[in-house]
Amino acid sequence: MVLPVVIGLGVIIWLFNDDLSGVAWRDMRFDARAWTGIALACLFVVGRDFGLTWRFHTISSPDLSWKRSLRVDLMCAFTSAITPSAVGGSALAVFYLNREGLAVGRATTLTLTTLFLDELFFVIFCPIIVALIPFGDLFGNSPDNAFLQGVEIVFWLVYAGIVIWTAILFTGIILRPRLVEKAFTRIFSMRWLRRWLPAVEKMTSNMVATSAWVKTCPRRWWLNVFGATVVSWFSRYLIVNALFWGFVPHSSPVLVFGRQFVVWVVLMVSPTPGGSGISEWMFTEYYGDLIGSAGIAVVLALIWRLITYYIYLILGVILLPGYFRKKRQIETK
Repeated sequence: MVLPVVIGLGVIIWLFNDDLSGVAWRDMRFDARAWTGIALACLFVVGRDFGLTWRFHTISSPDLSWKRSLRVDLMCAFTSAITPSAVGGSALAVFYLNREGLAVGRATTLTLTTLFLDELFFVIFCPIIVALIPFGDLFGNSPDNAFLQGVEIVFWLVYAGIVIWTAILFTGIILRPRLVEKAFTRIFSMRWLRRWLPAVEKMTSNMVATSAWVKTCPRRWWLNVFGATVVSWFSRYLIVNALFWGFVPHSSPVLVFGRQFVVWVVLMVSPTPGGSGISEWMFTEYYGDLIGSAGIAVVLALIWRLITYYIYLILGVILLPGYFRKKRQIETK
């Protein structure tokens, strides 16, 4: 927990140097509109958690209540905040669902389903965003800026990886789970890949089990869980829109929203815990042309991270002891 806080705040202090700080705070206007924007941003934070809680509640029905679903969501957010984005902390949802009383096999099936839904969201909506917003606006209008060029390259590389992984999940969960199982087993039976074969066999076995379960789910169930996924991700993006509405009212809301897709895709390969440091730096650089003031950009980045990142560290600390108590209770039974 200490590491991401030190990294994130260290980058903020580095960006927010003495020459800039006085100008930044003088330019910041915490008037009624600004405070309303912060309040709206906090409301969208609630919307993000509502969407994920709704999804956990729906896919686990009737096993998890709304309260327990919210607890799983907050613990997944906490784990994501203290693990590298490239690794992903939401995989520990299996652990948290198990601690809430679900069998490990069912918890694994539910986690794999939520992973598929998140990847599907990006596959569907990223092309829509790219089609609606000109490339020059979405990735910045400065062709000589190496940072923006790097963002664009990383975005397309990561998005290509998401498409491939989603296609594998779709085939393994919806279309031909046995085909994927056989193909992966054959590939990882090769001598130089054999060390990963047990993990691959476990993954493909989970896909087969997940496929058998989701095929029994009605169309309305799919609409609910994907709708909850959309609510969660849109709320996450609209947090920045609310801050821009409050502090940078002249900015284009469509462009601000669209750039959040790019930010979150790039952060998927962040090597730091919860994208700490990289998130703050990327926010100031990527949104700098829309804000017009480097100082205001740093302050907005700090507010953004306070309500979308550090709050989950605090909530995780409060909830985590309960999960360890559950573990001890299970082990003593």
